[in-house]
Amino acid sequence: MLNIRPATPADVSTILGFIRELALYEREPDAVLATEADLLRDGWGPTPRFTAVIADYEDAPAGFALYFTSYSTWRGHHGIRLEDLYVMPSLRGKGIGKALLAHVARVAVDQGCPRYEWDVLEWNAPAIAVYERAGARILTEWRIMRVDDEALQALAAQSTPELRNPTP
Repeated sequence: MLNIRPATPADVSTILGFIRELALYEREPDAVLATEADLLRDGWGPTPRFTAVIADYEDAPAGFALYFTSYSTWRGHHGIRLEDLYVMPSLRGKGIGKALLAHVARVAVDQGCPRYEWDVLEWNAPAIAVYERAGARILTEWRIMRVDDEALQALAAQSTPELRNPTP
């Protein structure tokens, strides 16, 4: 009944739909700017930036996980960073989310990664409970920092030309 498989370019519209549903669930329905072309480029283009898997339940897409590699200077090794994990609301409680979480954990272990991490909204108690039952712990001492849009452009503008491409 449940099959987890690598996503293909043919799944891009499904993945984008899941991303939009996730944004709606996370109370930011207008935040998704990604397009199918973006996902095709970054998932299956000449320099893939992420990997995605689809959970098919009774032969229909029920959810997905999208992840990429990170690097820990402290551990001296790459890890797996889970960007999104989503299961359709009507199919939650059937173990699909846990299976996706475990599938990506298997990828991490098979690649020799000592770390697998992701973010969760503090109000998302159902997800937190699933993650904690799976052995995850909340790192309360760390905060996510983000610079984007105009603030990113302003910060980048502070870079001096001589430091951008230093001469050896």
